Amino acid sequence: MLFLRILCTALLLTAVIGRWAFAADLVMVEQEGCHWCAKWNMEISEIYPKTDEGRRAPLRRVDLRSLPNDIAFTSPPVFTPTFVLVEDGKELARIEGYAGDEFFWFLLNKMLDAHPNVAQPQN
Repeated sequence: MLFLRILCTALLLTAVIGRWAFAADLVMVEQEGCHWCAKWNMEISEIYPKTDEGRRAPLRRVDLRSLPNDIAFTSPPVFTPTFVLVEDGKELARIEGYAGDEFFWFLLNKMLDAHPNVAQPQN
């Protein structure tokens, strides 16, 4: 019984500590039929989690027509895709639209650099 308690406590602590390491999310606001969302998916989505940026701000996808209540957007997203850097449920910055992979990485890094307190990638 004691072993089970220790194991459960260790698993809970691992989950909490792991979440602290990734306190920020990159929220992708998308909608069905969005051409630019499909282009981003084709060019970026598969590699994003493997990058430093993806480890620093893991991707969370939400639908434009069904925005979650746990994010305090500074204003409601209108365009898709919109990429919102969120920490502790609050919007820090956003990128509206997708104009290609090079521009996306440039804007994302600029956004992350403007918020140096957002969790750094884990090695």
